[in-house]
Amino acid sequence: MPERTTPEPPQFPAGPFAPQTTLGAGDLRVWIGEIEQAPERLCRALSGLSDAQFGTKYKNWTIRQIAHHLADSHLNAYVRCKLALTEDRPTVKPYDESLWSALADAQHAAVESSLHILSGLHARWTHLLRSLPDAAFERAFYHPESREVVPLWRVLASYAWHGRHHTAQIEWVKQYKL
Repeated sequence: MPERTTPEPPQFPAGPFAPQTTLGAGDLRVWIGEIEQAPERLCRALSGLSDAQFGTKYKNWTIRQIAHHLADSHLNAYVRCKLALTEDRPTVKPYDESLWSALADAQHAAVESSLHILSGLHARWTHLLRSLPDAAFERAFYHPESREVVPLWRVLASYAWHGRHHTAQIEWVKQYKL
């Protein structure tokens, strides 16, 4: 029987992020729904894995680091959204996600801690987002790394994709490496 070869992990297992230049009818509803469902999708992708399997890598990060990265990243996005809603085009603070993923909590903590964070965070985030009038999604922050003013609707599009992207990485590992 021929040996099974593992393909190279794709850069974007859920497809690349395709930023929109305008906000279309129904986009907000779709993105908010995806943000709402992201913790449950991640939970399903992680279900059935042993502690040792959480150490399996997708490119440079383990499944454990990916799960913790989602909590870190989405927590930052939530705070940035709240800043944009309460301040006039605030400048947000960038952070080095690679350095965050190298910290002990990202490398060794149980993924359940990040699942709890994501579940509560996304419940609050979607509650906030659904309470806003459409005009509020034009509020923005300035990101010094990209040197862009980023409206909230683009943040939603990006983070709806971000949750799919990293969950798809975990699903790829389960399909091809475990």
